[in-house]
Amino acid sequence: MAKAAVARTAPPPAPNRERPDEPQPYAASKEELIEFYRQMLLIRRFEEKAGQLYGLGLIGGFCHLYIGQEAVAVGLQSALDGEKDSVITGYRDHGHMLAYGIDPKAIMSELTGRGAGISRGKGGSMHMFSTERKFYGGHGIVGAQVSLGTGLGFAHKYRGDGGVCMTYFGDGASNQGQVYESFNMAELWKLPVIFVIENNQYAMGTSVNRASAEDQLYRRGESFRIPGLQVDGMDVLACRGAAETALAWVRAGKGPIILEMKTYRYRGHSMSDPAKYRSREEVQAVREKSDPIEYAKKLLGEQGVREDELKAVEQAIRKQVNEAADFAESTPEPDAAELYTDVLVERY
Repeated sequence: MAKAAVARTAPPPAPNRERPDEPQPYAASKEELIEFYRQMLLIRRFEEKAGQLYGLGLIGGFCHLYIGQEAVAVGLQSALDGEKDSVITGYRDHGHMLAYGIDPKAIMSELTGRGAGISRGKGGSMHMFSTERKFYGGHGIVGAQVSLGTGLGFAHKYRGDGGVCMTYFGDGASNQGQVYESFNMAELWKLPVIFVIENNQYAMGTSVNRASAEDQLYRRGESFRIPGLQVDGMDVLACRGAAETALAWVRAGKGPIILEMKTYRYRGHSMSDPAKYRSREEVQAVREKSDPIEYAKKLLGEQGVREDELKAVEQAIRKQVNEAADFAESTPEPDAAELYTDVLVERY
């Protein structure tokens, strides 16, 4: 019997085989490295203080700390153009806001539900916004920010403003279906989006290699022809170098890129997590071998920065964080009328 004719369509487009350059660690000046150190230390001390306030009952709801991951936000966001680029992230968002230069008093006030908070005390730990600074959250739904970040990338392209959206999500969120829908759309339309996977090794209490069939997460975009890079997320200079490479790729109109940042969180998934799924020895080993702040401190010592200079930085940051906590405890809660504000936007 003769075979039925097979309908032939146009051949598929040739796959995009171009790859970005392999990123190199950023060659920071002494002044830049001191600033990276200061920002990472600010995040560390701020989060430690937030943990204390949570224990005292001054912070309600969920609270996810960024301790251990400081190099990612500081290294990546230091390369952004604050006038046109945007940032969006998940619920572990305090560090990203601090790295973007947002006032610690406004962030701590939001954590404690005060009217002076960045979201007027109504967002809490997981839902912080600063549209003036192009920081679009803080999102409590796992992976939801990836679709929204893709939309922000679309807005940048539609307006022609030259901006890029840096979209953060975690290793757990990387298994969400909406992430892959976003990848597909972003590559089809060549949207200016940097997808940042903060792989801190554990999705809540499940290690990445138990939850992900492909645990090399930078490869997740291959079927969409999105290139990926794996980066040492405990090295602020490696993070900054990767940001430079990713921004050059995206700003050249080549579409999105994925950065898998290999990092580690020292605390539990949230303040209510005792983290019994890993040993103290494991956490301590990472602290001793890979701590991002200690590594930056070592590099500064090699550049001739004295111990007393670093102590002065530490003292200034502790003062700043304590002032933020005192302010957050003393400033009033939102007025009851705030229940009816920022709920609905009517467009005519």
